Amino acid sequence: MGLRPGHCYNTTKDRPYTRHAVNVHKRNYIGAVPGLKTRQWNMGDGQKQFDTIVDLKVGCGPRGAQLRDNAIESSRLMINRTLIKRVGKEGFFLKLRVYPHHILRENKQAQGAHADRIQKGMSHAFGKTIGRAARIRDGQVIFSALVMDADKDKAVESLMRAASRFPCPVTTRIGKDVESIGTKPKKTRDLVKEEEEAKAKAAEGALAAAEGEAAKEGEAAGAAKPEAKAAEKKEAKK
Repeated sequence: MGLRPGHCYNTTKDRPYTRHAVNVHKRNYIGAVPGLKTRQWNMGDGQKQFDTIVDLKVGCGPRGAQLRDNAIESSRLMINRTLIKRVGKEGFFLKLRVYPHHILRENKQAQGAHADRIQKGMSHAFGKTIGRAARIRDGQVIFSALVMDADKDKAVESLMRAASRFPCPVTTRIGKDVESIGTKPKKTRDLVKEEEEAKAKAAEGALAAAEGEAAKEGEAAGAAKPEAKAAEKKEAKK
């Protein structure tokens, strides 16, 4: 069975289901927690000093809404790739501002023809955990991008691409209060991976050079041996 539409889990009428105690299991309300699909919260260059911030806000009304982790991850990938193409890897810093704490539940029932004869049980049971979601409020910032003033229009276009992934309308805000983004990591995962790959390539090149020098020395030594043997034979004949 495929993934159900997002509007099936958009309501916020029930209280959040978030109690998962990792260390003290006696206080644990949730037995099995689904895996988190959102993998990264900081992207781009975190060390560069930018002068403009672009925020992506949602307008979901006074009741709020729920944003599933698969929608968050899909929009993150789309925004990150677009910014890399238009600004470059070192021309922006993108931060995800929400975390999917809420655990979604579903009372799975048999579907198809004559399913009412097969399915038994309560129609409004507690349900089993199936995924994660973030509870968002009206006007909350979902993504924040730091860019230079010349690239602010490109950042707005990149952030607005996530509108198709959200269950509510989105808007952008351009400002100069870059400190509002909060803490920034010294190095993001992408830059760390690139540095590790560069170091690995450099080590491979050094190893190949050393092997080449050793091979040349071996060839030179092998060529010198016949000459030495020939000289020894001449001296023995004399």
